[in-house]
Amino acid sequence: MSTELGTAEEMEPRELIHFVTQQTRFSLINNILQHPKQLPSMYELEELNPSVSDATVYKHIQKLIDAGIVTEAALDDDQRRQGYPWKFYGLTEEGREFLEEHNLLAAEETLQQIYETISDKPEKMVKYENAPRPGEE
Repeated sequence: MSTELGTAEEMEPRELIHFVTQQTRFSLINNILQHPKQLPSMYELEELNPSVSDATVYKHIQKLIDAGIVTEAALDDDQRRQGYPWKFYGLTEEGREFLEEHNLLAAEETLQQIYETISDKPEKMVKYENAPRPGEE
């Protein structure tokens, strides 16, 4: 598969469905949906995908960003705190609309409930999960 896919608007719906439902990318989308603030950090995404290398997680997030499905949100310099993440990943409005339109968000509530039951999260993950996010005061 070529990495020059273009944005969601440039891809045929069938191509885009195939693209977002590739196993790793779909897992990452589900991780975003199940996150309490729907803005996980890269570390949280890596922790939620232990069978995939960190480099692979990063590569697929970048592909989702390039396709316009996911966006990167960063804290302003004055909001950043040492020892906490400052970059987060969430769905774009277009990405959410596309997923909704193709019934790929049906399990969103269930995903969130499953995430809440994870009891053996590393301390660092809990810390990152509770870190300030862009748009929060």
